[in-house]
Amino acid sequence: MKRATKLCDWNTRSTGPRGSPTPPHARRWAEAAVIRPYVPLLTPVIPLNDDEPDPRAVTKAAGILRRGGLVAFATETVYGLGADATNPEAVARIFQAKGRPSFNPLIVHTDRVEMARDCVLQWPASADVLAHCFWPGPLTLVLPRAANIPDVVTAGRDTVGVRIPKSRVARALIEATGRPIAAPSANRSTGISPTEAWHVSNDLDGKIDLILDSGKTGVGIESTVLDLTTSPPRVLRPGSITVEQIREALGCEVLGQADFPPDPHAHSSPGQMDVHYAPRTPTFRIEPNAFEALPREGRWVLIALGETPIDEGPPGRRPDRQIRLLTPTEAEASLYSHLQAIDLSGVDFLVIVPPPDEPRWLAIRDRIWRASRPWPASV
Repeated sequence: MKRATKLCDWNTRSTGPRGSPTPPHARRWAEAAVIRPYVPLLTPVIPLNDDEPDPRAVTKAAGILRRGGLVAFATETVYGLGADATNPEAVARIFQAKGRPSFNPLIVHTDRVEMARDCVLQWPASADVLAHCFWPGPLTLVLPRAANIPDVVTAGRDTVGVRIPKSRVARALIEATGRPIAAPSANRSTGISPTEAWHVSNDLDGKIDLILDSGKTGVGIESTVLDLTTSPPRVLRPGSITVEQIREALGCEVLGQADFPPDPHAHSSPGQMDVHYAPRTPTFRIEPNAFEALPREGRWVLIALGETPIDEGPPGRRPDRQIRLLTPTEAEASLYSHLQAIDLSGVDFLVIVPPPDEPRWLAIRDRIWRASRPWPASV
């Protein structure tokens, strides 16, 4: 039986040699414990530094993966829940732990281009160009899958998404494992993606074998997914790497989501479900001037995206807290963290004013639309 660990214990632990200072991100466990104090943990958590990952921690995690276990680890986008991508029984545990539907495919992570090429049947010149420009980084390439990638990874499709993450912890883990790692976001299915290790524990404690805590992720939203099996290529999921950047790199037309009809074979990529990235707190979209329609009862939080002026309504109906995210970069880096904190705050509902309908806001608009629904007459 695993020894239970208190959430706030991690405020005093060290990742390096004896006498080394506590890493700054370890203090986040103590901050979380203020909201949800003294929660015993069943899944072990090992804090480590992404700049210099402790080889002992990486070796321990790699051993778990090689034995068919599940390890949560940070990429530069969000925390992923990893399993050996060549082991169908291990990958099936990801779906069980998350409650993820079997029709929703996974992304395969590798530590070098050669391993990525081994996961696919064809590697076009465009893949070389994009790998040179954006890897390691938050771009997933969809290509015909090789025989070593089992059906459970791709939901039975003949394509697979591959990428090289920028996180040193992620790449060190893949290298030590010696196999590609299938890894969706490390959270309950359709829920908020985790950008800190305690977010993972909050959702999946006791359901997985280990969490590697290397601090808050940098990019903060999932990778851009680009389908290279079509002509022209098309973006299946927007992310921090934009359609414009991909067009510039390839020197050819690339379709965004609005440029092609919905795929009749839905869910050819992760992140295409109608409800996704959603808080447990009831979450609604509202126009900037529609606050008069708010119900008169209940505690609520407002998130306003972009610089659009906000009419908050009468003074007696102001939000308990207002969060303003002015730029796409700021929103990408912190939106999920705000949603996680709001879920633990006990408010009755969350209201989001979406950002302007502009290309630079595309990825955030995609997440907001899947995480919320339009404001109704009453909550």
